[in-house]
Amino acid sequence: MAERHIPYYSLKKLFSFFNGVTVLSGMILIGLSIYVNFRGAVLTKVLGRSSAYLFHVGYLCLVMGSVTVLLGFARRHGAAKESRGTLLFCFLVMVIILIVQITAATVVLAFFPVVREVALEHNFVTLRKNYRGYKEPDNYSMRWNLVMEKLKCCGVKNYTDFSGSSFERVTGHTYPRCCCKSPGTVDCDGHNVSADVIHQEGCFPKLLKITKTQSANLSGGCLGTAVMQLPGILATLLLFIKLG
Repeated sequence: MAERHIPYYSLKKLFSFFNGVTVLSGMILIGLSIYVNFRGAVLTKVLGRSSAYLFHVGYLCLVMGSVTVLLGFARRHGAAKESRGTLLFCFLVMVIILIVQITAATVVLAFFPVVREVALEHNFVTLRKNYRGYKEPDNYSMRWNLVMEKLKCCGVKNYTDFSGSSFERVTGHTYPRCCCKSPGTVDCDGHNVSADVIHQEGCFPKLLKITKTQSANLSGGCLGTAVMQLPGILATLLLFIKLG
């Protein structure tokens, strides 16, 4: 009798270990989502719809991570009570989450080339039309001011993007103060375009680099946590079968 129960108890120990790994994977997804949405990709919001997929997938990771953690506790309860129904439910939901994670990673990798090809011209036209100036209260201008100050760049392609733009027509300046290396100096007058005064390079290459990094973080995180969850899913199925 004792020998017949040894495989079952060994399976429960194995299940407990992999369940802990699965819960850890959920916490990783939650942390990744918070980092990408509120720090890592925040500057890319100026790209509009071109970078929106980062935030959509980021929030999806938050949901999947939260559900994964909750399922970890549910599976632990199901194993303790030897509830096949609970284990089956957790197994099916985890399989769905696994499929969604792999799909999300694929979508992120597929969308990045689209950003690289389409976003440049779109954002160039939008900047010339909608940007109002330094310390203007509208969200669009505030986001671009933050980007140009943080990344030390000017415009989408370069500092000449503002020539002939609505910003120049309203203010008479060929670039905003946030393009200056020292915005409070006399030389930062909106006309002096010397490399000693302003950042002449555009922001798009730097934004593209951030987008690429965060895309890699999201896709790698989704695939990595999927690998971590797979043994736990199999252990849940084996325990379900064993209890039958």
